[in-house]
Amino acid sequence: MKYFANDIRRLGLLTLLGFGIPGLALSAFLREESLITFLKGQVPLLYQAGLGLGYGLAAGFLAWGIVNLPFIKPTLSTYSNLLSRFEWRRGDVLLVSFCAGAGEELFFRGGLQPLLGVWLSSIFFVAIHGYLNPLNWRISIYGVIMVFIIAGLGFMTEHIGILTAIISHMIIDVILLQKLRGLVA
Repeated sequence: MKYFANDIRRLGLLTLLGFGIPGLALSAFLREESLITFLKGQVPLLYQAGLGLGYGLAAGFLAWGIVNLPFIKPTLSTYSNLLSRFEWRRGDVLLVSFCAGAGEELFFRGGLQPLLGVWLSSIFFVAIHGYLNPLNWRISIYGVIMVFIIAGLGFMTEHIGILTAIISHMIIDVILLQKLRGLVA
């Protein structure tokens, strides 16, 4: 079944709102600081943006390099086939990446992390994305590495600001989605 561009946009917005709003609510309820203080972060926004961009680029290209290792590469077809079900238009990768980056980081780093801590929230995040799969050791190796990358987002959220994690997540997704789409184009 082929899904159309509007479907991918709806999924993106659903991710932004479905994760972002509960994440903001949990952040407001669970964090000791005000929601505004949490969203501003501990350092200037421009510094957060630059660090997020740098971390996202490094992590995104590292993740792509890992999935291209000979013993993991067979799993790429599963993910590229999933993406090929959607009709991608110009800007869709950026929209989906922004929605996932903002929505998921607000929920996992903003809302769940105060409850679970950096490591458990990172493991949970990677597991629900399907990368810690006991039936697929190849993708689980990638998943273990991703736990460390995602924990980096958690530590940056706590010590620098949530904007860093959002931008990093978005850049990682842009790189991986673009590269995976290139496999099916």
